[in-house]
Amino acid sequence: MVCEAWKTKLDTYVDGELVSEEMHAFDTHVHTCPSCASDALARVQMKRSIQSAGKRFSASPEFRKRIQQSIAAKPRRSSLAFGWMTATAALAVLAVVGFATTYKGWQRARTEQVYSEVADLHVATLASSTPADVLSTDRHTVKPWFQGKIPFTFDLPELQNSEFSLLGGRMTYLGQTPGAHLIYEVRKHRISVLIFPDESLPVRLDENSPVIKERSFNVETWRRGGLRYIVIGDASGTDIGALSKLFKLAG
Repeated sequence: MVCEAWKTKLDTYVDGELVSEEMHAFDTHVHTCPSCASDALARVQMKRSIQSAGKRFSASPEFRKRIQQSIAAKPRRSSLAFGWMTATAALAVLAVVGFATTYKGWQRARTEQVYSEVADLHVATLASSTPADVLSTDRHTVKPWFQGKIPFTFDLPELQNSEFSLLGGRMTYLGQTPGAHLIYEVRKHRISVLIFPDESLPVRLDENSPVIKERSFNVETWRRGGLRYIVIGDASGTDIGALSKLFKLAG
């Protein structure tokens, strides 16, 4: 079959480990081949499930070792009661730090899961034969289509004098949270812009880095007016940042 050569590289592609030339060629192929796009989505979902199942959290071994060494270094007291108090205090410290470490680990895992789910939503649009529920390049057609379908409103940017074009939009869900999924294109690269009520998301997303990497995609996210905006695609970080800037200036 024509796609056999591509399918042997699917796992490497999903992990973002192909060289840049092969990654670009594979992106182009996935945009035009529903079979490979569907297989890529299945692998992404399987890897996410395995990653989530393997998450376990505990206090850091280095921290436990430091606590044990500090206890051993203190002079022994003849009072048995004092020894029990010291041991109890140490155990309490370990319990508190262990809980804090576990909580931070849980937050980090949930954040990774949210970004993974966002990447899945984007890949699903590439695999779908009907990526948009409303097909239009006119923002004045796409925006009104969402009225009554989602519990919020948003503004779309003016694209004149830019290299971006609006392809359409669809309703989407991140977990149980309904949102808007806008689809843009720049130089044959598809970009998804997802908008959700920020307070309804399961975790607060990090905004310290303007553009981050999620698998083979560039991602930028920010909060404005109680809404969470997420821009993701295989376009360059510069293009992701430029489209994000247009959204930030909209309205």
